[in-house]
Amino acid sequence: MSTEGEYESVLCVKPDVNVYRIPPRATNRGYRAADWKLDAPDWMGRMRITAKGKVAYIKLEDKVSGELFAQAPVHEYPGIAVETVSDSSRYFVLRIQDDNGRSAFIGVGFGDRGDAFDFNVTLQDHFKWVKQENEIIKNAQAADSGPKLDLGFKEGQTITLNIGQGKKRDKPRPQSSGGLGLLPPPPGGKIAPPPSSSNQNTVQPLARETQIGCLLELDSSNSNTMVQSNPSSDLWGDFSAPASSVLPPAPRQDPASGNWVQF
Repeated sequence: MSTEGEYESVLCVKPDVNVYRIPPRATNRGYRAADWKLDAPDWMGRMRITAKGKVAYIKLEDKVSGELFAQAPVHEYPGIAVETVSDSSRYFVLRIQDDNGRSAFIGVGFGDRGDAFDFNVTLQDHFKWVKQENEIIKNAQAADSGPKLDLGFKEGQTITLNIGQGKKRDKPRPQSSGGLGLLPPPPGGKIAPPPSSSNQNTVQPLARETQIGCLLELDSSNSNTMVQSNPSSDLWGDFSAPASSVLPPAPRQDPASGNWVQF
């Protein structure tokens, strides 16, 4: 049943529909459209299918004024409110009701098979949605009736939170090598090896590297003008030069000879 405050939505509108008076059903075979006077419908108008809550309403209205001719409330489909005929897919049997609760069965038909298909699918989609809603409500009720997880504190139970009292982590500082800052090497020079933990080890490799660098620079500058020396020659030089260019050694004076000159 529909409840107060629910809005009514329009599901489908078909502008052309025919209404027929049908004879009572004599057997359980179902209705046949061939038993109706299909060439002489008893009423012609439009059909509007609406939904209010879970109930669908098939309303037959006048094309011009929109005055309601009859309506059929549908609580389930397929069901007794809407039935198909056995010999055609364009004709249906509706159970209409008035405000006093009186009901009657009439036949309706569409001139186009597409309109009949839309009418059928509209009712199927609505009650498919109703079925899904019922399953959701049923699952929610089953979850509420089951045991619930108690996450509350028991009597005497407490909890302690430490907020803003955490230890601050100091960032690691780079270790200094003996407290002496090394200047960057001059352009084109060689880079000294990394300093060690003691001052003595820091200064000695730097002095040795400087001495080696000076020797290498002297070696490279004198490599083109190096003179090979004879290991057997004495301190007087090369005797192959002319005798005139070599001066004789100065004569020694004997202390006993006095002022005599030695010839």
